[in-house]
Amino acid sequence: MRLPKKKAVVTGAAHGIGKAIAKRFAKEGAAVCILDIDDRASAEVVAEIEKSGGIAYAIHCDAGDSKQVNAAFDQSIDSMGGLNVLVNNTGIIRQSSVIDMAEEEWDLIIRTNLKSVFLCTQKALKEMIPKKEGGRIISISSIHAVISEPNCSHYTAAKGGIEGFMRTVASEVAPHRITANFIRPGATYTELTIPMYTESVKSHSMREYPLLKLLKRTGSQMLRSFWPVMNRAI
Repeated sequence: MRLPKKKAVVTGAAHGIGKAIAKRFAKEGAAVCILDIDDRASAEVVAEIEKSGGIAYAIHCDAGDSKQVNAAFDQSIDSMGGLNVLVNNTGIIRQSSVIDMAEEEWDLIIRTNLKSVFLCTQKALKEMIPKKEGGRIISISSIHAVISEPNCSHYTAAKGGIEGFMRTVASEVAPHRITANFIRPGATYTELTIPMYTESVKSHSMREYPLLKLLKRTGSQMLRSFWPVMNRAI
């Protein structure tokens, strides 16, 4: 096991990439707190982890709300006895052109996908730094941080913001033996993203970004499973 006795918080872990990371962390020996607004799905993930002999807790949290974040992290730390790792994975997707996008939709995406990273990272660091035991902050970005598709300007802005934010955080926390990194997955099929990958979108992507061109631009891969993301998080 690679994470024995570690304590991890994974946001947005009731589904998709977050769920896969939480389960892998538990398999590697970490206690895991699953923060999500989907209580039923979170409980199911906890049950899966416990069935496999792991330790997990489900805690309701809207990661874009500072009061809920503070309460959820306090509960997580009490439950696990500390905090060593944070994975910022909370995210949603909407599709609108810039000209048709409602201000409320822009605010929702930025709040959920970017503000949540700030709130959770800040709270985690307030726990990690005084303990003087180091730590890990990992945020899930997206290939859309560097490659844009029509009708997702808010999502692209949020993911690009995550990468800039994490670079700055890394420079601030390095003296405390805390690392801050982002993972930039390619096309990973989850409950969240499958509706995005319509035939027209896939056709546009293949036409505009053939594989060789894509690899040269991003240095990453088009991911079709959770395994590469899970392994990078470890």
